[in-house]
Amino acid sequence: MRVLVVEDEEFLAEMIAEGLRRDAVAVDIAPDGRAALERLRFGAYDVMILDRDLPGLHGDEVCRRVVGLRLLTRILMLTAAGTVRDRVAGLGLGADDYLTKPFAYDELLARVLALGRRARPALPPVLERAGLTLDTARRQVCRDGRYLSLSRKEFAVLETLLRAEGAVVSGEDLIEEVWEADTSYRTNAVRVTLSKLRTKLGAPPVIETVPGAGYRIGDGGPATDDAPATGSGTP
Repeated sequence: MRVLVVEDEEFLAEMIAEGLRRDAVAVDIAPDGRAALERLRFGAYDVMILDRDLPGLHGDEVCRRVVGLRLLTRILMLTAAGTVRDRVAGLGLGADDYLTKPFAYDELLARVLALGRRARPALPPVLERAGLTLDTARRQVCRDGRYLSLSRKEFAVLETLLRAEGAVVSGEDLIEEVWEADTSYRTNAVRVTLSKLRTKLGAPPVIETVPGAGYRIGDGGPATDDAPATGSGTP
């Protein structure tokens, strides 16, 4: 899942981003409304956490433009204005959810995850395939009843592959979904993360490399090795 945090208070923006990254969410930050729209022009985001009271281009106008462009990005409006009238006004602009400051991080995370599920074709919160079970709410993964300890990137990669329901996911799509836009080493990071993830998942291998195309979750039978695939589809 990719999230854009639009917040002019640097400390708060970094706090939200760091928390979400610990929970296997790829996060970029925009300090104002114009920067947010620029980010949205060049990148797809599942959820945007939007401070309503932005300097320059107001958060309300950012919301209007995103809705007007018919982007699939879900909008969580974050603001200190918490009266019923304020919430009604924010939702009336097209925001999908509304959270007032101060807020509990656990509630923010729950709302972001819920919106993220609505930003794409509906899938259950617990994903299962080839003996793997991934619980997106509890952030837990197990294989054949054995719980696994995954890093946040490993979790995010596995979630992306499971959401594809057996379809091939290209290396570029993994980068777009899991890694922050400012990460310069993302291509090599995909290979390293997949290698570590395969080791933790154990045998028989379930992550297959499709040469020239990408990766997919197989049925638990024999899979290809982790040699770099050729072609533009797989970094």
